[in-house]
Amino acid sequence: MRIYTVTGLKKRRRQLRKTQTPAEVVLWEYLRNKQLDGFKFRRQHSIGRYVVDFYCPARRLAIEIDGSIHRLKKIKRNDAEKAAFLHSLRIGIIRFSNWAVLHHLDAVLNALRQQLKSEQ
Repeated sequence: MRIYTVTGLKKRRRQLRKTQTPAEVVLWEYLRNKQLDGFKFRRQHSIGRYVVDFYCPARRLAIEIDGSIHRLKKIKRNDAEKAAFLHSLRIGIIRFSNWAVLHHLDAVLNALRQQLKSEQ
């Protein structure tokens, strides 16, 4: 069974790349082209039926950037299901709020560096 870059989600991934949030745009500028400690990241990467904001295949780490909509009960439940699915595949997940990325980018990047080191 294919779980990465599922063909049926190609249009959805492309649409998400075109409509990134400001926080996703900012973080992508620091993740693209192996700028963060030489690690390759993919944006809007599908795993199973889910699409994660960013994914580092070398460390099996998904990064999610959450806006205020993630406080809604339905979205929280979907986030929990996504996290459980990723953990079942031994894929780690780290979440940051839009606000943290936009206002505390250095702290976010440091947290990512620590997570990438700990995944070795």
